[in-house]
Amino acid sequence: MPKYAILIFERELPNGAADIPPEVLAEHEKVPGRVAELGGKELGGLALEPTWTGTSIRGDVVTDGPFIETKEALAGVSIVEARDLDHAIELAKLIPIMDGGVEVRPLFDFQVTP
Repeated sequence: MPKYAILIFERELPNGAADIPPEVLAEHEKVPGRVAELGGKELGGLALEPTWTGTSIRGDVVTDGPFIETKEALAGVSIVEARDLDHAIELAKLIPIMDGGVEVRPLFDFQVTP
């Protein structure tokens, strides 16, 4: 099955994941099971630390902070296998969002492994 990235955008929380309400975290933990119930497969997911922890690199210039400034920050990513884009969108709607949204992007079949 094709793979899709579900990019999770949320309004930035001062302490990142530490500020996520427990009930929202509990809903995130249920997502892999719900994805499987709908015939998809979650291959993995990661939550990102707050944008202020990032380091940006533009050419030879290295600076602290995010690459771009927005009201919503990339908060995490989930990788799923789905039958097609419509199925991936259905699976993406299972992601609990507090104040933001998700973006579904097809993945190019390319992997870098150590």
